[in-house]
Amino acid sequence: MRFVSRFLAAAALLSLPIAASAHRQWMLPSATAFSGTDSWVTVDAAASNDLFFADHQPMRLDTLKVWTPDGSEGGIENASTGRYRSTFDVKLDKPGTWKIASQTTAVVGSFKLNGEERRVGGRPPMAPAVAGGGPRPVLTVAEIPAGATDLKLTEVISRNELFVTAGAPSTTVFKSVGRGIEFQPITHPDELVAGEPARFGFLVDGKPAAGLKVTVVPGGKRYRNDDGAREFTADASGVVKIDWPAAGMYWINATLTDDKASEPRAGQRRLNYVTTVEVLLP
Repeated sequence: MRFVSRFLAAAALLSLPIAASAHRQWMLPSATAFSGTDSWVTVDAAASNDLFFADHQPMRLDTLKVWTPDGSEGGIENASTGRYRSTFDVKLDKPGTWKIASQTTAVVGSFKLNGEERRVGGRPPMAPAVAGGGPRPVLTVAEIPAGATDLKLTEVISRNELFVTAGAPSTTVFKSVGRGIEFQPITHPDELVAGEPARFGFLVDGKPAAGLKVTVVPGGKRYRNDDGAREFTADASGVVKIDWPAAGMYWINATLTDDKASEPRAGQRRLNYVTTVEVLLP
């Protein structure tokens, strides 16, 4: 089951989410700010054509984790995965800011063996492996045979995060781990107001992500002619300044491709970061 979960996560990483993709992966909380320590947040999670409208496939919950405001690990309850979306609850029984996140690392790609292409960590081909058999199994990097040629591997590091606050906001959950794209907000993400710009910092491998491209898309595309996406560029300190023209839920995505893969045989590394924030009326 663990291999299957990793396969599903890797397959999703190949196609989700980039700003221009038809299908974006997202998590949508029932709210982001709560009073007291006796509240629950319900989260929908899916990949879809229109943001926050489940119409394609559910997000797998195998890699999902919860961090409480003091940095300890929490948990999800009432988890369910349906045809188009997953849903779960988190009890906010400690004051401060919580992090709910899916963090995945995978190596995906292909190679050839005796002139036949084989896949690594991605979707298997539709053709059967042998007459009357099932699809050819997906291989891991360790299973690539010595005689393989035309090796094309990509290391993928992806984060999809939510931040919700019970009572007064806190910052412990933003501690950097020094790998991939990370969110280091200056303006707290649970204190956003329409008409008031926010400053969000980003890191790549623990260092300011100067020049990082950040895409911001408002929800509600299903009821608009265009998706309303806007692109921002991080300054030398890895900070972007984002204004909010209207209240609502916004999807934020940052991606980067470089040659700093930790897997020696991978030719490139693809980094991806997603978060959903709520912007309230003044």
